[in-house]
Amino acid sequence: MEIVRNPDKRNWTELLKRPAFDTRKLDTTVGNIINDVKKRGDAAVKEYTARFDQADIENLLVSENELTQAAQTISAELKDAIDLATENIRRFHMAQKPSEIRLEATKGVECWQKPVPISKVGLYIPGGTAPLFSTLLMLAIPAKIAGCKEIVLCSPPSAQGKLHNAILYAAQKIGVSKIFKAGGVQAIASMAYGTESIPKVYKIFGPGNQYVTAAKQLVARDAVAIDMPAGPSEVAVLADESSDASFVASDLLSQAEHGTDSQVVLFSTSESKIEEVLDEVQRQLMVLPKKELASASLEHSKAFLVADKDEMIEMVNAYAPEHLIISTNDADALALKVENAGSVFIGEYTPESAGDYASGTNHTLPTHGWATAYSGVNLDSYYKKITFQKISKEGLRNIGPAIEIMAETEELFAHKNAVSMRLRKKN
Repeated sequence: MEIVRNPDKRNWTELLKRPAFDTRKLDTTVGNIINDVKKRGDAAVKEYTARFDQADIENLLVSENELTQAAQTISAELKDAIDLATENIRRFHMAQKPSEIRLEATKGVECWQKPVPISKVGLYIPGGTAPLFSTLLMLAIPAKIAGCKEIVLCSPPSAQGKLHNAILYAAQKIGVSKIFKAGGVQAIASMAYGTESIPKVYKIFGPGNQYVTAAKQLVARDAVAIDMPAGPSEVAVLADESSDASFVASDLLSQAEHGTDSQVVLFSTSESKIEEVLDEVQRQLMVLPKKELASASLEHSKAFLVADKDEMIEMVNAYAPEHLIISTNDADALALKVENAGSVFIGEYTPESAGDYASGTNHTLPTHGWATAYSGVNLDSYYKKITFQKISKEGLRNIGPAIEIMAETEELFAHKNAVSMRLRKKN
């Protein structure tokens, strides 16, 4: 990790840039795959699965027998862990259930808003560098709570043509039955446009690499809604002289091991603490099974030495991280000043890993600075809010003249007439 000391505010934008990709070439590659899936359906999906995942798939749909075998294979300890996480995630998201809002805006003018679940949703569960069955819990549980009628799950298979047993067990436990062996761009295209096997959905959820992110953004232009721009994972950690360097290093590495395009950032008021953390990062890195991935991520990651905590929080709000860990002696006070972050982890005993798995909050979060405007996935993500209005004759008399003058001023005379004709009617 590069140490940047006392960064000039004028250079923050450049210093805080994420790893860059040639999106023009990326969009062309992704667009070609999407168009092929649109034209050839299942045949194209199977060909790309063979090319990218080295898996020959005869039937894209996971069978009941595969689900049964997965449940028998999972250890009791993992089942207990999934049960605990499921309960916490369910409890936190149940508390978010929206209610209908109804009021009389003016005498005779009744308005209300009704939350209606999105009937068909697609969940993308990454399975390349890691089988993220935890993401399935984060996406399927709120979909079930919201009452989505159809939940479609796509995940890339192994070279043996199988999905990870933990993914299948979690899906079965939550009640997701339409599970398909398809990953990457071809999975996103399938859920966006539909194939012979994979149904078209109305909204796609789930993180992925830059190809998956690009695919989601491309299909969102004409075919389907998406949860948010959610690409390579990232974390920012705030540390001071009181922070435990081993804890901070473990948090940085927990994101770095996601992939070569992940980014981790450290902000601190103490140069000696930065050096201590970086030494600890190297020590812990050497024993990680995925040290090559983490090492590549660390090459484009930075540690910032800042003058004080006001500058620290200002800089992190400019960065808008997906995950923010506040590991300082005044963590609660600093947390109150956070404006831009996907999810915040307060105190030395709140690792980001807790949010990834079992604390109850959702881990599908905006990346690449989108936390300035996007929320992470929550129960509202699975609803649309439909507004209704019902106006009596008295109500139209009360607001009609205002509508007429506003419509006339905008030179929309048919709008005005729609009110005027009703006001002139005597019966």
